[in-house]
Amino acid sequence: MTEIKIRTGSISEVVELSRKVPEFFQPHSEKIYEERLADTQHLILIAELDGNPAGFKVGYQRYSHDVFYSWMGGVLNEYRRKGIATKLANEQETWAKTRGYTKVVFKTRNRLTKMIHFGLNRGFMIVDLIKKGKVGDYRLVLEKMLK
Repeated sequence: MTEIKIRTGSISEVVELSRKVPEFFQPHSEKIYEERLADTQHLILIAELDGNPAGFKVGYQRYSHDVFYSWMGGVLNEYRRKGIATKLANEQETWAKTRGYTKVVFKTRNRLTKMIHFGLNRGFMIVDLIKKGKVGDYRLVLEKMLK
């Protein structure tokens, strides 16, 4: 049986993995990650399947002291549909809750229907729409209260 292991990771690992996620048209550089995560509480998670990096999730405190923003995440194509995204999200939410966050927020694009479904199935609610670019590029803002 294959084992999914979740561990903390580094910006360089996330940048390398993000280049292999097809939905990321222009993955962020290490500099962008460093700027976003500087001087704020953050979490970088790496998922491994049988010792191979398979996905990641990055988030940080944003908007207020009790809101955790799930900023970037992805699972490599060959590792999808194995529960990796769910395990990463569970770990992130548990971490956020134990540190006093009461809400998790994320944004996704209108065309990324699998991510929208993933969020809705996890109890997130759509709270805003940001019209930017073409309709498929509109941003949906979703949030979930942590119990």
